[in-house]
Amino acid sequence: MHTNKEYRNRAALSKRVVVKIGSRVLVQRSGRPDLQRIKALVKDIARLRRGGREVIVVSSGAIGAGIEALGRRTRPDNLPELQMAAAVGQTRLMSRYEKLFAAEKFKIAQVLLTHDDLRHRSRHLNARNTILTLLRNNIIPIVNENDAVAVDEIKFGDNDILASLVSLLVDAELLILLSTVDGLRRPVASGRTRRVPHLEGITSGVLKLARDRESVFTVGGMASKLEAARMVVDMGTLAIIANGRKTGVLQRIVDGDDVGTVIGLPRTLEKPALASRKKWIAFFNKASGTLTIDDGAALALEKKGKSLLPIGIKEVQGEFEVGSVVNVRSESGALVARGLTEYASRDVRKIKGHRTSEIASLLGAKDFDEVIHRDHMVILKDQQGK
Repeated sequence: MHTNKEYRNRAALSKRVVVKIGSRVLVQRSGRPDLQRIKALVKDIARLRRGGREVIVVSSGAIGAGIEALGRRTRPDNLPELQMAAAVGQTRLMSRYEKLFAAEKFKIAQVLLTHDDLRHRSRHLNARNTILTLLRNNIIPIVNENDAVAVDEIKFGDNDILASLVSLLVDAELLILLSTVDGLRRPVASGRTRRVPHLEGITSGVLKLARDRESVFTVGGMASKLEAARMVVDMGTLAIIANGRKTGVLQRIVDGDDVGTVIGLPRTLEKPALASRKKWIAFFNKASGTLTIDDGAALALEKKGKSLLPIGIKEVQGEFEVGSVVNVRSESGALVARGLTEYASRDVRKIKGHRTSEIASLLGAKDFDEVIHRDHMVILKDQQGK
């Protein structure tokens, strides 16, 4: 068991940091941008950069800024009007950032992403290379979801998830999720709550502590921040949830102070980072189908490092082609792995439950012994429920 201090010290050593700024941090209760708070955050980020850290900003606020510009009082509830608000607000948001960072002697760059950009391998690599090139040239990337073109099928859902994916994309050591609370809070006597300084992993009990209060200007909340943290900690990245309305909170985090809630696993300090290609398989794709496997196959994947053979497959769900990403689940429904399939769903249905030696007779030819090769698979036993 590692101590809170050990994780704080790890945060202090981080050199590449993703800072996610939520809408509630950036706007007043009226929904209008809080210019003084934005200015203070820009100064804090510039200070981190001058201190030698590479900083990527994932910023919400475009839709809120658009709502203000359009004279609306509430967040639109249909996609075309949300996209309109985002298109109007994004330019206003970036204009403010550009002026404020220029006063700190830094250039910025806008990076707009959709899930589709990160799902396709070539575009995924292009996005990574662009962000890393910006960092090498002392330019601060400001990332947002491309709400003006995103549709339900390709939306990240909220910028907490986007921030976790960006962290994985660029191999960040620290993900800071700024909200309007000082971290996860646990109930104590007399109806009060107390900040949780440190978590080792995200359990169902931890998720129950999340109490989301939606506003008309945001879709995120504590639950989404915990889900975002769960995505990154197993891959070697620390996550910290902290109050973005407290001046100097970013510097205190990188100084190793006990602020917010730091989230990690023992392996966060000990386990080598997952290879970038396997991160892409694990987190940047929406699975096209599911293979349910028996207990023997689950044991072979998890404990023996084996590939998935057809004999261990019990059920096939969904329609997919060769090279698609599919989930692999146990008979109890637990997520065991995710990988690239060597056979289309129609062929997997024909060969499931059969030996490898029977593939040729069942399909007329045998291209591969495995349905999913070990090299194209990521074990995700610790990511159940995702």
